[in-house]
Amino acid sequence: MHATALIAEDEPLLAASLQIELLRLWPQLNIIATVGDGAAAVRQCIALRPDLAFLDIKMPGMSGLDAAQAIVEDWPNTDGGPPLLVFVTAYNEYAVHAFERAALDYVLKPVQSGRLAQTCARLQATLSQRERSGSDNSAAVRRAALSRSTRELPDPLEPLVAQLRMVLGIADAHSIPTTEPLRMIQASAGNTITMVSIDDVLYFEAADKYVRVVTPQREHLIRMSLRELLPRLDPQRFWQIHRGTVVRIDAIASASRDETGKLTLELRGHTARLGVSRLYAERFKGM
Repeated sequence: MHATALIAEDEPLLAASLQIELLRLWPQLNIIATVGDGAAAVRQCIALRPDLAFLDIKMPGMSGLDAAQAIVEDWPNTDGGPPLLVFVTAYNEYAVHAFERAALDYVLKPVQSGRLAQTCARLQATLSQRERSGSDNSAAVRRAALSRSTRELPDPLEPLVAQLRMVLGIADAHSIPTTEPLRMIQASAGNTITMVSIDDVLYFEAADKYVRVVTPQREHLIRMSLRELLPRLDPQRFWQIHRGTVVRIDAIASASRDETGKLTLELRGHTARLGVSRLYAERFKGM
């Protein structure tokens, strides 16, 4: 079976070893890109549309899990879904347990030929099934379906979204210690430290190495990543709605869906409109 693949691995020797072993087990596989970090993996996946993506979990900057989340969120609304994902990881009990529960594939470092052969067989079977499903949907049927409300259509990303949310949820639960939820934010600017009550925060937004703290009156910057901040927020009060945005639940005035199915939030006391990614859209279903 002919297929294309991307490898994201920050250790060149391990990347080369994985590529050699893959081509030995699957001669028709075309490795169209090898990258060394998660951000490059996202860019190249969106640009090249590979059938498969092998993502190392621990990479500098954006991790493999974060990259997978970004690929799913940013994948264009076109025929077909994102690449089949395989996570490459050193042995970690919680990660392996999460992948097994979510039915996402993984291989352990150092990569074992027998285990990788099983992964290749699963990938080939899934690609064959995807091709058969795609051939059953003619372009005419697709166009007719798209003329209806997007909410009536099955989302081809929905199974992957559900699986990825399970992995992310289990990983976070096992990797981050439980702490007392934040009550105050200390935002520094020059020689001044401003104390911001958590009750005043409308939403948090990732901004490179900082997080924007947005209140009705003004914005602040704190030197902390959103991933570091998330476990310190009360999940009953704050929801993640995008990989770069967390909103206070009771600050949400409404959630509206456009003709493409994209959700946008309007806030009380602020003009900002916040987009909701596919991963978190299920939070906003009418009761």
